[in-house]
Amino acid sequence: MFSSVFDQLLASNLFELIGFISGLLCVWLLIRQSIWTWPIGLVYTLVSLFVFFEAKLYSEFGLHIYYAVMNAYGWYYWSRVGAAETGEGKTSVPVTSVNIKTLYLLIGITLVSIPALAALMSHFTDADMVYADATITILSFVAMWMTARKFIESWYVWLLVDVIATVVYVIKGIELYAVLYCVYIVMAVMGWAAWRKTLTKSALDIEQAAI
Repeated sequence: MFSSVFDQLLASNLFELIGFISGLLCVWLLIRQSIWTWPIGLVYTLVSLFVFFEAKLYSEFGLHIYYAVMNAYGWYYWSRVGAAETGEGKTSVPVTSVNIKTLYLLIGITLVSIPALAALMSHFTDADMVYADATITILSFVAMWMTARKFIESWYVWLLVDVIATVVYVIKGIELYAVLYCVYIVMAVMGWAAWRKTLTKSALDIEQAAI
């Protein structure tokens, strides 16, 4: 499948194609810490609603409604906190690390929410692969909030989401999204490395300022 990406692009419907392109672009902009990741992310989110509804992945349909809200929040947060931008068009919102109390809270919410959502989807809908779908959804909820707050640990969560989602989309036959999330796996590593460099530089700047 991955050797015929071009053929899949030609055969895909318009929504999958727009989702594929805008999805890659918004993550690339996120790696670069550009505020434009948020409006492009809104485009990706809106077209994805149609794709996941058609695939009966209702948890992820609901997830992308949340994505729309969080893209608006991220756009506002990065604009408000880092109103000034660098000459490269990057937001001045600093990359930070999540504190341990918040981390434990997020882990607890995740462990409770995944089986609860899977049970709801199994009981009230005709959703497929409810546990995998719920896992992708809940982890993405957490990762999206962490991304908006610019926590570097968000990339770890995105990496896990990308691996699970790639497998699910292959099974469901959503070929372009499977390819997209496979690329996301690589981009998650790139994003972590880029943000880590920024975090290290900030720490060094603070240390030098204190001397």
